[in-house]
Amino acid sequence: MKNEKGDLVAHSRSILTSWRNYFSQLLNVIGVNDVRQTEIHTAETTLPEPSAFEVEVAVEKLKSYKHPGIDKIPAELIISGVITILYEIDKLIISIWSKAELPELWKDLIIVPI
Repeated sequence: MKNEKGDLVAHSRSILTSWRNYFSQLLNVIGVNDVRQTEIHTAETTLPEPSAFEVEVAVEKLKSYKHPGIDKIPAELIISGVITILYEIDKLIISIWSKAELPELWKDLIIVPI
């Protein structure tokens, strides 16, 4: 891989450092110390809350045979159980929608460079 200077990097520690620097620059907002402390004031939402049908359509669009996220739940499991768990997923989405706040665990992610 090449680092930000364009030099070829082969040592695993150097590769990790290059990725850390790259994503640090890519994902950090300049001028804001902590994004969570930034308040956004908006008018009341004009969009209706997501329907169970929209949740079902979103689940059907999940791609199979992909590595599961932090929750370790593969998309195939969600897709195959959509009829059984649709009500619970819908309840969760509506709860998040009404609070207008993502759960803390949903803010974590794993980035896998390909």
